[in-house]
Amino acid sequence: MSVMLSIRLPESLAKELEEISAFLDRSKSYIVKKALEEYLEEYADYLISIERLRDKDDRIISSEELREALDL
Repeated sequence: MSVMLSIRLPESLAKELEEISAFLDRSKSYIVKKALEEYLEEYADYLISIERLRDKDDRIISSEELREALDL
């Protein structure tokens, strides 16, 4: 099931979206949907990393320790 969403974009962003849509031969809705999915995934990772940084019990290791743990 899909839900309709209406947004306002600056003219320059709307033009860029139109150009990308034409270049990729995809609808603007498709491109916005994919961009939003990617953003939300990245944002979720960001929130997890912030939470881990604030966790005083979470041990921080060096890149060298990480490489050793991964046998690299």
